Amino acid sequence: MASGEERYQEFAPPPALRPFVRTIWTYAAPDPSPTIQRIAPDGCPELVFDLGAPYAEQGEDGLFRLQPPALFAGQMTRPLIMHPTGPTELVAVRFEPDGARDFLGLPLSTATDRRLDMVERLAGFAPPPADPEGQVAAFVTWLEDQRRRTAWRIDPVVRAEITAAEAEAPAPAPVSARAASAQRALQRRFADRVGVSPRLLRSIFRFRRVFDHAARPGEDVEGWLEAGLQAGYFDQPQMARDFRRFLGCTATDWARDQHALARAIASQARVAS
Repeated sequence: MASGEERYQEFAPPPALRPFVRTIWTYAAPDPSPTIQRIAPDGCPELVFDLGAPYAEQGEDGLFRLQPPALFAGQMTRPLIMHPTGPTELVAVRFEPDGARDFLGLPLSTATDRRLDMVERLAGFAPPPADPEGQVAAFVTWLEDQRRRTAWRIDPVVRAEITAAEAEAPAPAPVSARAASAQRALQRRFADRVGVSPRLLRSIFRFRRVFDHAARPGEDVEGWLEAGLQAGYFDQPQMARDFRRFLGCTATDWARDQHALARAIASQARVAS
């Protein structure tokens, strides 16, 4: 368990950024535990700036390597496994699922399950240490400048699909009712502006509705099962498969072992805006 004055805070973006940015969050742990943390997909890409010691991230080869101090984390389809290497202080932008395309300047599919080095892009960016409000204000100013330079926009078709998925509503036009050409076009738009398919994004949102219950102190297995049924899972085995898919462990194992940043993000970040 992390000790010291650990804190996690979320801040709403200003109106001009709200179509693109879900929240801006800060986290600090002066003396974090070296425990391995599992970060689950939530359907939102993020821009992260590290003012403290870097995190070490596990690669596909099983080895841990230091993350760059500024990075863009694309959509995740599997858990991010990492651990702190020293005193931690982060400020990050959590974009809407389709909100980062024009910021990145690349199809979001190029960043799926990847952390892109943003050190050069954020050269000169220097948010004040130990000042969450000041850090957020600095990021807002920087993002507003980026938005004005590149005229960010939202694809209304993609946004409608995302809004329906988050509200647990049927898709605006169910897959079975779409012509094959229209479905392929939607898949291409999602690959470009979101980074994952509409179906996979819905699966992530469904998983998060259950995972958020697992992150709450005192929640037991029965509570997770009830939440799973409400979220649309048919039974416990189906839900367990998604925990393995998106977390790499069982719900019970995660709830028992996770602390610090992983739990702070999970307990406060929600699918619904």
